[in-house]
Amino acid sequence: MTGSLVSGASNFRDVGGLPAGDGTTRSGVLFRSGNLVQVDDTGIADLRALGIRRIIDLRDEAELANDPSRLDDLPVEVQHEPLFLGSVASFFERDVSLEELYSSIVDDSADRVVAVVRGILTAQPVLVHCTVGKDRTGVTIGVALAAAGVDREAVIADYARTEQLLPVARTERVRAAIRALHPDNVHADELATRSPARAMRALLDRLDREFGSPAGYLRAHGMTDAELERLREVLVA
Repeated sequence: MTGSLVSGASNFRDVGGLPAGDGTTRSGVLFRSGNLVQVDDTGIADLRALGIRRIIDLRDEAELANDPSRLDDLPVEVQHEPLFLGSVASFFERDVSLEELYSSIVDDSADRVVAVVRGILTAQPVLVHCTVGKDRTGVTIGVALAAAGVDREAVIADYARTEQLLPVARTERVRAAIRALHPDNVHADELATRSPARAMRALLDRLDREFGSPAGYLRAHGMTDAELERLREVLVA
């Protein structure tokens, strides 16, 4: 698993090759990334070569309007599943932690988390993305991988990789803007620029406590045992 696979798209990567018990996740099946706004001609060719059939976009309507994806004539189905309830700005205004943000996603948008996982089952190769590919993407991909039986530490490590894959210039620009707007915030820098293993571990541990497992969380919100078995068949070889 290397860096970005698509020119102009940050944090674009394949989640293949992760250990899952006696197996590993399949390559070329499930991808994750930040937005597709700055995809260039080479990036369009990259997406075509990957054979992406379905794109699950986790951004809200305002984000879609302000930063539309560049897909040209690619033969893809786009599924929109906005995961944030409230504006991104509101999270900084309330100075929420990553743990609080992730809890709000699984609590308040459980039906959409399930819809994302079902979207992964609908057609492959499939890309899941949000704006940066860190939080909304991190939560849904983390839950899907864990529910498919991927080793817990591998799920956490895949989430944590994002911090190293975000463009340095973008990170510094965002940090400067945050310091100017919210100089006294405790969590703002981490919320915008970091993906610490601690945050994903806390989320998965919480799903264990409350639902028995990440698969139990999906089951409690409508997924069937057959769908969960199919998820493992799709993602793990």
